[in-house]
Amino acid sequence: MDERTYTADATPDDTVTVAGWVHELRDLGGIAFLIVRDTTGKIQVKLEKDEMDEELVETGLDVTRESVVKIVGDVKEEPRAPTDVEIVPTAIEVVAEAETQLPLDPSGKVDAELPTRLDNRTLDVRRGESKAIFEIRSTVLRAVREAFRSFGASEITTPKIVATGTEGGTELFPITYFGEEAFMNQSPQLFKQLMVGSGLERVFEVGPIFRAEEHNTPRHLNEATSIDFESAFFDHTEAMDVCEAIVKAAYEAVAENCTDELETLGIDDFEVPDEAFPRLTYEEAIERINATGELDEQLVWGDDLPTEGEHALGQAVGEHYFITDWPAEIKPFYIKDHDDDETLSTGFDMMHPRMELVSGGQREHRFDQLVEGFEQQGLDPEEFDYYTKMFKYGMPPHAGWAIGGERLIATMLGLDNIREAVLFPRDRQRLSP
Repeated sequence: MDERTYTADATPDDTVTVAGWVHELRDLGGIAFLIVRDTTGKIQVKLEKDEMDEELVETGLDVTRESVVKIVGDVKEEPRAPTDVEIVPTAIEVVAEAETQLPLDPSGKVDAELPTRLDNRTLDVRRGESKAIFEIRSTVLRAVREAFRSFGASEITTPKIVATGTEGGTELFPITYFGEEAFMNQSPQLFKQLMVGSGLERVFEVGPIFRAEEHNTPRHLNEATSIDFESAFFDHTEAMDVCEAIVKAAYEAVAENCTDELETLGIDDFEVPDEAFPRLTYEEAIERINATGELDEQLVWGDDLPTEGEHALGQAVGEHYFITDWPAEIKPFYIKDHDDDETLSTGFDMMHPRMELVSGGQREHRFDQLVEGFEQQGLDPEEFDYYTKMFKYGMPPHAGWAIGGERLIATMLGLDNIREAVLFPRDRQRLSP
């Protein structure tokens, strides 16, 4: 293709070649306007029926919406055009013609249900709102990577096919691996712990995780993006500090770089968290939930927090917050207990008023206590020998956490359904596209 000019870069008095999709055709009788869209925006192409080559005009008038076209022409200043410029074409080429009947309207003038949009995601992301979400998602992932590096963390990639699950055999997708049973990994948890015992010490990963949960809710996925962090010589409070900083860095990057996308989504009150996130103990959390009167039954020590309880507490707190000092009995085997009170764990969750975003804590780095934790939760330490044996060779104290990438985006943008924040969702009903 000839040297291409993006529509946003078209300057008056230039001769340009633009390429993109036909957004719409406006036929006003003696004159018509072809609106061409590319990744940077839209531009108006003027078709003067009585003054231009007849074949050129017919090509422009006959092209169907969403066809891919290449336009060669002169850029003219036109204050009445949406972008103050228009192209007077000398050549119009239909590169790829689109069918007349489209499964959804990328212009957004006709709404489509979410299942239809997900079935036709390529067309859907031509919509300004959907494109804006994924531009913001890209910005968030870039920002968190840069923030992790500022903390001296190295990016790693851990296996997604494993012999055993992170927390045993529940909620796992089994697969056949050269005649043996294997599983899609629930989390990089065990592998990132092994890496902080290596020469890397401080690591992060952004990658897929797989959970065979049977939930069918607007906030659950069976394949999700996990943003993980782990550091040697860290305790749980230091891990929370980094967690808070990473979330704030994501918000700051969006506020700085995505003003157009936020405007497209109709978000004019985007707020970057600037205060320290409150830290409530688990005991304080259940007391505050009970005080709201929103639950049919009062929570007692050892209960997990139900969704309605999380919502009630989130409304009361009104911002991101941590829940700390969870009962040791309801946290995974790899979470370390407090030295001065073994009934309390160093585990923490970070919450948005709408939902849980982060789970983390200080890890048990002592071999004997780690094996004991396996046994207490009914797991066979021998199945995790690749993991436990490394704790015999000098494993430092360490802590970390994981945040759900789609949940971060969904809460940041106020999306009704987490599937809006992932290109091709995988849930109980959806395996294609």
